[in-house]
Amino acid sequence: MPHISINELTIHYNDNLHTGRCVVLLHGWGQSKAMMEPIEQQFNNDFRVINLDLPGFGASDLPFKPWGVYEYTAFLKEFFVAINVENPILIAHSFGARLAIVFAAQHATQKLILTGAAGIKPKRSVSYHLRVRTYKMAKIVFKLPGLNKHQESMSRFFGSSDYRAISGVMRQSFVKIVNEDLTPLLPQITCPTLLIWGEKDDATPLWMGKIMEKKIPDAGLVVFEDDDHYAYWNQSARFNKISDVFLTDEKESVQ
Repeated sequence: MPHISINELTIHYNDNLHTGRCVVLLHGWGQSKAMMEPIEQQFNNDFRVINLDLPGFGASDLPFKPWGVYEYTAFLKEFFVAINVENPILIAHSFGARLAIVFAAQHATQKLILTGAAGIKPKRSVSYHLRVRTYKMAKIVFKLPGLNKHQESMSRFFGSSDYRAISGVMRQSFVKIVNEDLTPLLPQITCPTLLIWGEKDDATPLWMGKIMEKKIPDAGLVVFEDDDHYAYWNQSARFNKISDVFLTDEKESVQ
């Protein structure tokens, strides 16, 4: 498996070295490039396909300090320069879509395919705000002598499942990332964008996809009925077929 050093981080990735346009696959939080392999296999014959483990995931190194979306996107730009990628097609799921949104708003991008894309702050219920307030009060209490040894247990009790599953620099990164609202960047994305969403996605609900479709100037939304946050994986053949049609012009332009 190829690997490269970017700012002293070892990054593992697949690269078929095809001479066609470049498709880059960006996986979701807590995942790795293995989740993107069905898409990789779909496009291997027609495109140069880059499928990487983002820093802190899979076989790639952890960041040295907490990263937010903009630090991850800056890394992505450096990675592209190092492996000679320009004007890429980005196919991204969930957390990976956060990076794709920022990148496409800042740099030349041929096309975007975003599925279950994160980046819009969720609507919060009264119970959520009460829980946050209780957590903030508990943080103060658990700093007292004799109680500080229980801080980690308290954090795990109040945190989400993603938060509880990680620690150290990645937990701090997670907190930064989920608090970054990318909605203002959506109108800055000028490339054609395909949004594919699970109708019953409870991690990034469908209303988020509808906002993205409205705010991205050249976007269309496809909904997979009765499916969830992993609709692209659960219905990989359907996802790949729709994506393939969306990229027909790019495929033919290099033949």
